[in-house]
Amino acid sequence: MAPSTSSAITLHVNGEKYTLPVDHRTTLLDALRERLDLTGTKKGCDHGQCGACTVLLDGRRAVSCLQLAVAAEGREITTIEGVADGERLHPVQQAFLDLDGYQCGYCTPGQICSAIAVIEEHAAGWPSAATADVRPEAGAPPLTAAEIRERMSGNLCRCGAYVAIVQAVARAAEAEARTGARRDPGNEAEYAVGAAGAEATA
Repeated sequence: MAPSTSSAITLHVNGEKYTLPVDHRTTLLDALRERLDLTGTKKGCDHGQCGACTVLLDGRRAVSCLQLAVAAEGREITTIEGVADGERLHPVQQAFLDLDGYQCGYCTPGQICSAIAVIEEHAAGWPSAATADVRPEAGAPPLTAAEIRERMSGNLCRCGAYVAIVQAVARAAEAEARTGARRDPGNEAEYAVGAAGAEATA
């Protein structure tokens, strides 16, 4: 007898549990959009290169078009539909809205999910390719425009709204720094967030 190519899985999405049968080749992107009707996550290139399908897996960003749904079982998945606190927008959402960090809006859900992770990665002291001093004792580098552009480089905006996106990420980082403690992505330990620096400009 040939092995089964499908099975029932349980996905933890935005604080809810969903059990559904899937073909083992189904991507997380297709499961979210086609099976759970969470269409905020967008399908762009379908090759992991544009970032439109970015979601958070256990607090860390991932392109859902390259993630199999079966491999996401048991992990905490957050899509754009789950980042707000009820009617209160996430600081990144609010900053994108206030600073017009979008034009057509197609890439915006992925941009926002990626930016949320970027801010937490930076606050946790994770370096980027643009970080001059990567020694652990150096701490988090200033969140300059160059740092933001490098850290967000996996998310493309075909409208070219990059200037406003950089400004929105910087403003959101400042807002979150003022709130106090944030969670280290991929780690349940709490850490204190330092100042994120002045708002980046073009």
